[in-house]
Parts: sequence; C-alpha cells; structure tokens
Amino acid sequence: MTHAGTVLAPPVTAPEPAPGERARVSLLRASGVAVGLFLGARLAGAAVLTLLAEAAGRPVLALLGRSWDSVWYLGIAAHGYGHALGRHGYSDLAFFPLYPALVRAVSEVSTLGGGAAGLLVSWSAALVAAAGLYAVGTLLYGRPVGIALVLLWGLLPHSVVLSMAYTEPVLAACAAWSLYAVLTGRWLWAGSLAALAGLARPNGFAVAAAVLAAAACEVWRRRGRVSHRLWTGAALAPLGWTAFLLWVGRRRGDLLGGYFDVQARWGSRFDLGRGSLRFVRTLLLHGGRVVFPMALLLVAVGVVLFVLLALDRPPLPLLVYSGVLLLVVLGGSGIFESKPRFLLPAFPLLLPPARALVRTAKARPWHVAVLVASLAGLSYLYGAYLLVLGNAPL
Repeated sequence: MTHAGTVLAPPVTAPEPAPGERARVSLLRASGVAVGLFLGARLAGAAVLTLLAEAAGRPVLALLGRSWDSVWYLGIAAHGYGHALGRHGYSDLAFFPLYPALVRAVSEVSTLGGGAAGLLVSWSAALVAAAGLYAVGTLLYGRPVGIALVLLWGLLPHSVVLSMAYTEPVLAACAAWSLYAVLTGRWLWAGSLAALAGLARPNGFAVAAAVLAAAACEVWRRRGRVSHRLWTGAALAPLGWTAFLLWVGRRRGDLLGGYFDVQARWGSRFDLGRGSLRFVRTLLLHGGRVVFPMALLLVAVGVVLFVLLALDRPPLPLLVYSGVLLLVVLGGSGIFESKPRFLLPAFPLLLPPARALVRTAKARPWHVAVLVASLAGLSYLYGAYLLVLGNAPL
C-alpha cells in the first residue's frame, strides 16, 4: 500500500535522438565490424611481412617507414621544401604537402621520430578510409556490401602500401568521406575534404572533379535553384590542388607550368598513354621481372572493373572519381610498376566484385571462404615480396 499523498512517478527515460543522430550512431557502430576486419587483414599481412623480413635480415619498420617515396616525405616533414637528390634535377616540389604536414604535426606533439610518425599517420588514415568505404558501400547497397568492399580493399595485391608511410591512405580517407558527403547532400564537407584530397597527392584532383560533376548535375536538375552550400562546396573542392600547383609554379618562375616541369624531370607526364604502350611493347618482346607483368595485369583488371562499374550505373561522382584516377594511370608516363599503387584509392572499382561476393556468400559460403583466403594469401605474399625482395619502386 501507499499513502494517499504518494504518487508513483513514471520512469525517467532519455529523450529520443533525432533521426539524423540515430543514423550517425548506427553507422559508427556498424562500421566497427568492417574496420575490425580491415585491421585484422592488414595485421595478418604485417605478420607475414615481418617473418619474411626477419628471414632476409631486414628490419620491418624501416621497410614500412623508410622505403622509396617515404624518404622524400619524411625529408619534407623534417626540413621543409627546397632539397634535391643526385644530379638528375629531382625536386621534392613534386610531392604534395598534406602528408608531410601531418607527419610534422605528430612529431611535434609526441616523442615519435619521423618514420614512426609517418606510420601512425598512414595507419590512422587507412582506418578512417576503411570506415568511409563502409559508409559509401552501405549507403548504396546495404551493410553486407559495405563490409565486403572494405575487406576486398584490404586484400588487394598492393594493399601493403596501406601499411607504409605513403600518401595513398590519406587520399583514400579524404576521397571516401568526400564522396559520402556528396551522396548525402553535405556539400560543405564534400568540398572541404576534396580540397584536402587535392593537397594529398597529384591525382587528388579526381575528388574535386567528382564533386564538381555532382554539383553541376544538381544545378542542372534543379535549374539553378540550389543552396549557397552547394556553390560554396563546389568552389572549395579544387582549391587545395590548384593552390599547391600555383605555389610551386611561383617558386619555379613559371606560374602555370612550373609544377609540370618538376614532374617531367621525374619522368612523369601525361602523354595520352604513349609511355604505357612503349612499356607494354617492351614487356611483351623482352619480358621482365614478376613485378612488371603483375603491374600490367592489375591495370588491365582495373579497366575491366571500371567497365563493370559503369554498367552498374553507379552515382555520377563515383564514376567520375574512378574514371579520372584510371585515366591518369593509363595516360601518364613514368614508372609503370607504380601504377597499381595509384589505383589503390579507386575503391569504387571494387563495388561490382563486392556485390558479387555478397550474392555468392548467400548461395555458396564455402566458395567465398576459399576465395577470400586465396586473395589474402596473394596479398600477403606479394606485398612481402615487393618490400623485401622485389627491389622495384612502389
């Protein structure tokens, strides 16, 4: 019994979150599974690499943190721009500033040296990128496809680069979340992240191209009746890439052509594919080490995947982004064995196989398990070979 003056109060409940807040919380929770799978895949790859590196008497952290382009980025982080290497006119002005700036910031606020700071930046960016891939895949085709997309990305033959002190993870993180922002109508975020992507790598302008194409399509669809956020996001998108090119051009005394002259001294220029055709002809006539036919095969697979993606009729920004990255790979000269690395950020190319993987998993889960195990074996062994034995630029 209760006294007459006693009233049983109703239980106090927390207010219901807004629909948008619920979606964000759900996305963050669900992406943990995909990011966990990605992390597990890359840690397993690092374990295989460590075993092979120890057998060869080479320190694995040095391989991951101070190989090829990593040395240039760490030099910029430590000393700034303005240094050259050797007698060939190579300049560090060819390397974009976002990654070395992040490495410098981590070194300043921690006790980590340049190599360790570079690895921390790359590994963190790879996890952020994996969450972004999951967000895009889930938004378009559901959670299973989002998870499959992340898993396939982590098991690519060149995915060892995602564990190195390289810029591809930073570009992929900016690109994935910029594209997600475009697909969900967050134009300011899309433009800002596209500007950062343009500061990450020379091919980072592909993100700006995707944002601008999506914005133009929206303006056309709405006959110009769009919000100021869209115009602002579209204006922000190309600023990072353009600003760095103009800055380099000013330093070189050629505002519009200075950066491209720097790249040409590295043997990198856009020649409509003539350099790539010469490489293929030489490879077919004279053969080469395993990295050369493997690079050719991976680029060819990238072309096939782009055709499949186009046939799936994905949202325009994904098609534009992947198409621009593929065009740079096919039409650019330079070190051919590095071209598969340039395609690592082109994650929309993996959407058709991710959807096929999910469909197969429902009917033949055992086949999927064998396929994933085979991809993992190829990724781990080939990645370890590239770093420890390949002796070819990455």
